[in-house]
Amino acid sequence: MILDRFRMDGKVAIITGAGRGIGRGSALALADVGANVVCAARTEEQVLQTVEEAKQRGVEAIPVVCDVTQREQLENLVDTAVKRLGRIDVLVNNVGGTMPKPALRTSERFFNQAFEFNVTTAFVASRLTIPHMLETGGGAIVNISSAAGRIPLPGFVAYATAKAAMAHMTRVLAHELAPQVRVNAIAVGATLTSALEPFLDAEARKRMERMTPLGSLGEVDDIATAVLYLASPASRWVTGKIFEIDGGQEASNWPFEMQG
Repeated sequence: MILDRFRMDGKVAIITGAGRGIGRGSALALADVGANVVCAARTEEQVLQTVEEAKQRGVEAIPVVCDVTQREQLENLVDTAVKRLGRIDVLVNNVGGTMPKPALRTSERFFNQAFEFNVTTAFVASRLTIPHMLETGGGAIVNISSAAGRIPLPGFVAYATAKAAMAHMTRVLAHELAPQVRVNAIAVGATLTSALEPFLDAEARKRMERMTPLGSLGEVDDIATAVLYLASPASRWVTGKIFEIDGGQEASNWPFEMQG
């Protein structure tokens, strides 16, 4: 059956930022199809909750408290996965985000920190993980990027530039690592997570929905299903691609004006 191509029984996936939102949804989606999951997040309470829910799917699930900006903690994350579960088949790089700030108030330090948090962390996690994928015949990396990386979004010069860089890093790694390791990314549009919801009142949400061709904001499972596709054998002939999961967005639907 065609749905068998989505099965990942016995495979091992690392998901960063797995305590909530897209990371949590991705971890549970992978667990639903049989993957054992290593869930990483900075907040212990959140990652433990994700792990408990994953275990209810009948798979092994391991929590790791991890700040991905700290290389030694990333090394511990990868080592824990290999020691506890024996292999690594999938990496979901789901850490990122930067608060909006006008370009003329964006310092070099702020800009560089945005790049490190959104791009360098994903590169280091990939660099540490890929050798283990190669030992078992290959694997898949899914980078969570943003529609901001391709659509001009005033006030987000640091974040948007970093996400654009992540997209091209995805392409370069995909070509260098093919055919053993597939590398793809998802350019996520406005999705209802705990990162976005604090910005939205009822009127702001309605404005964003009106500016989105499909007339609604994204939900976590809209992204998690794409992660599952790109991580599983269902996408065995896909690499170096940026999937735009954004409700059809071709222009900014950010409803706020950035002040000077």
